[in-house]
Amino acid sequence: MSTTSRDTRPGSAAPWLDEHQERAWRAFRRMTTSVRAGTARDLADTGLSEPDYEVLSTLVERPGTTSTLHEQAAKMGWSRSRLSRHSSRMEVRGLIARAPDPADGRGCLLVLTAAGREALRAATPTHLESVRRRFADRLDADDLRDLLRIADKLGDRSEEAAPLDG
Repeated sequence: MSTTSRDTRPGSAAPWLDEHQERAWRAFRRMTTSVRAGTARDLADTGLSEPDYEVLSTLVERPGTTSTLHEQAAKMGWSRSRLSRHSSRMEVRGLIARAPDPADGRGCLLVLTAAGREALRAATPTHLESVRRRFADRLDADDLRDLLRIADKLGDRSEEAAPLDG
């Protein structure tokens, strides 16, 4: 049954996607799920989870490899509570440390430790090989340009941006 973008279905107040939009949406979801799940499996062999790698790789980009919990959560699109819980688990493993934030008595700083830097260094070749194999090597230059163009259209809009986990 083909619908237009303005059709509604019984029990739904929202307009449904048309057939083309729905197929594209489902393809996008399958694609992102497949690539992320594959790279996460490959990364797990290094002892880091995908969230671990994300925390470490974004933290290493910060001056002094230190960030406030608030800034780090915003950069990653996570809520502060999610990052705080995950950081606690990483701290127990010695990958990061927490320090009081001198600019905000209620806040804390996340600091990359030597062990965290080493774990990131050791995992990066595996991660990059996985990204190449599961993503970059499957796309030609036109595909990459199209993807960048689409990402620019769909990317973060400050008025729409919200943490993915509430």
